Amino acid sequence: MNRFEKQINFIIEIDKLKNVFRQSLVTKSLRNENDAEHSWHLCMMAILLEEYAPYGTDILKSIKMILIHDLVEIYAGDTYLYDEDKNNTKAKREEDAAKKLYGMLDKEQGEYLCKLWHEFDEAKTKEAIFANILDRLQPMLLNYFTDGVAWKKHSISQKQVIEKGNFVFEKANNNIKSLRDEIIKKSVEKGYLLP
Repeated sequence: MNRFEKQINFIIEIDKLKNVFRQSLVTKSLRNENDAEHSWHLCMMAILLEEYAPYGTDILKSIKMILIHDLVEIYAGDTYLYDEDKNNTKAKREEDAAKKLYGMLDKEQGEYLCKLWHEFDEAKTKEAIFANILDRLQPMLLNYFTDGVAWKKHSISQKQVIEKGNFVFEKANNNIKSLRDEIIKKSVEKGYLLP
């Protein structure tokens, strides 16, 4: 196959992301959000909240990372943030999925996307940090505005939410940190999160 044919096949393959469902619910409908919706929502957040990104962040690069960060879940499945057992095997499952998925493209393009995916996962650059902040904030917003249904279903505690997000929220803009703290505080008060 030539480069164009590989790209078209990849485009068709990633449509499967619409069938990977997450634990978070979509507001007002109380159905599970799929990975494609999640990625779209994060991209909109990146555009709208660009002014809160670390100074000098290349927002387009953050958006690229956001768009590809969950593609590996087409093969690896979504791993719930608080599922310790599945998180033990997540890295291997996702690395295998990345090889299979990005291997569909020509070498140059496949390696570029895989590199972006690794950069997101490592969360060391400004762009990756901002993308990860949004990736942690968005499910918190959805959980809060769906009365904590997913958190309550899994008996998630305030401590778990804080611990799972601290690695990026410590680098977040003060507005975003304050929002995170307020969501957690109100969620505990309303019984969405265990204290």
